[in-house]
Amino acid sequence: MRITVHTFLTLDGVMQGPGGPQEDAEGGFAAGGWMVPFADQDFGEIVEGWFAKTDAVLLGRTTYGLMQPYWSAVSDPDNIVAGVLNGGRKYVVSTAMQKAEWGDTTILRSLDDVRELKATDGGELQVHGSAGLASALHEAGLVDEYRLVTFPVTVGAGKRLFASDAPPSSYEMITSRMTGAGAMYVELLPTAFHGGSVFTVQDGKEAVSEVGST
Repeated sequence: MRITVHTFLTLDGVMQGPGGPQEDAEGGFAAGGWMVPFADQDFGEIVEGWFAKTDAVLLGRTTYGLMQPYWSAVSDPDNIVAGVLNGGRKYVVSTAMQKAEWGDTTILRSLDDVRELKATDGGELQVHGSAGLASALHEAGLVDEYRLVTFPVTVGAGKRLFASDAPPSSYEMITSRMTGAGAMYVELLPTAFHGGSVFTVQDGKEAVSEVGST
C-alpha cells in the first residue's frame, strides 16, 4: 500500500486544532479553529478528492479519539468523508488502546505493524492529521506522498508536521492549486535531500557549485 499524509497547515507550519477551539488544546494551544474561516467550496473539493481515493485510513490515537464522536454522528449519505470514515477500513496506532469501537477498526501497536501493512497489496493508506504518527512515519521514511493545504494564517506555537529535529528531505511537487479563499494546496513526493551547494561567481556570472569543489 502507499502511505499518503494529508494535513492542514498554517503559514508557520502548525497543524494543531484546525477545526475548532476545543479540538486539541494540548500544551495550552488556544488558537484552534484557524482553518474554518477559509473552508470554501474549493477546499471541500480537495478534501472530497482525497477520500475518493481511500482504501484505508491510518490514524494516531489522539486524532482517532477526536474524529470518532464527530464523524460517527454524521449520517448524511451524500457526505463522502463521513461515508469513508464510518463505513471504511481504519487502523489506529496505539500501545494503550484495548478496544476500538468505530466500525471496521484495527489497532496497530508499532511502526513495525505499519510496515507490515504497507507491504501488503492495496491502494492508498491515508493518514489524516495525527501529528505524532505523521512525524514518526516521516522519520522512518515510510511516507510515499504528502498532500498539504496551507492556509493564510499564523498562530505561533503548536504541533508541527515537521519538527525541528526531523530528518531533512527534498520534495518533488506534482500538483499545486490555490483555493478561492487563499489557501495553497500541494501534492509532494519525498525525494533524497540535496544540500551542500552554494552560489558562486565564475567569470563574472552567478553559478551553482558544490561545497569543496573547484
